[in-house]
Amino acid sequence: MTDRSLHIGQYDVTLLLDGLFEAPADVLVHADGDAARRHAIETWGKPTLQVDVNCFLLRGPAGAFLIDAGTGTSWGPKYGHARSALHDAGISPDEIQGVLLTHIHGDHALGLFDGDEPYFPHAEVFVPERDIAFFTDQAEREALPEARRGGFKIAEQLQRVYGSRIKRIGPGEVLTGIEAHSLPGHTPGHTGYLLRGGDNSLLIWGDTLHVGDLQPGDPKIGLAYDLDPGQAARTRQVALEDAAREGWIVAGGHITGFGRVERGAKGYKILPA
Repeated sequence: MTDRSLHIGQYDVTLLLDGLFEAPADVLVHADGDAARRHAIETWGKPTLQVDVNCFLLRGPAGAFLIDAGTGTSWGPKYGHARSALHDAGISPDEIQGVLLTHIHGDHALGLFDGDEPYFPHAEVFVPERDIAFFTDQAEREALPEARRGGFKIAEQLQRVYGSRIKRIGPGEVLTGIEAHSLPGHTPGHTGYLLRGGDNSLLIWGDTLHVGDLQPGDPKIGLAYDLDPGQAARTRQVALEDAAREGWIVAGGHITGFGRVERGAKGYKILPA
């Protein structure tokens, strides 16, 4: 195992770094309200947050799969590096058998597209049922400000480009040795994937948390990008506790490398696996 790859069950898992996302600390929110939010930002003491944007290559007996697809060319030259990382791993786009989406946001789904053509010409796309139901609901779209409607546009393009190759999924086994776990809050259908491997299982938890050196210590801290901040905070608490109790390795869309969750004097912490 390295900080970028490991073997779990029947899969070789490689982390593909797509880019680095930066935002002001003001994007942080807190489930206990604005005073708790201000205290968290002041205590953390950093004016900006910088987080990885990751996706994951899985290689097993059935071929090559991805969990999430990065940004492709949609977010400019600071992003989209997962494609070159995939090439460096010796995998071409037409070898990808399937892409398992954690949710329908740009930094996870836009890498599926080459203009208005599929970047992965032979892949099925596994999409959480609750996410695609939400992001294709016109009433839900109109209830949000224009700046928060990106997922609806992606869902439209996803259906147009991949059509019958979209597989809507719920919780449970989606591929041999891979279980979908509902982790709602960031989006309604936000989903993690648990790779079963005996003594070493891996939970790839998408955007359950974004800031690995802050949120584990206080799972009530979220980001403005969570559609339901209260539910996201409850999900974060449960996921951290499950990972600590079960001894799972964890990875995600925005934490660095692979880690293990330990309970701390206050909250949790993530240590390198």
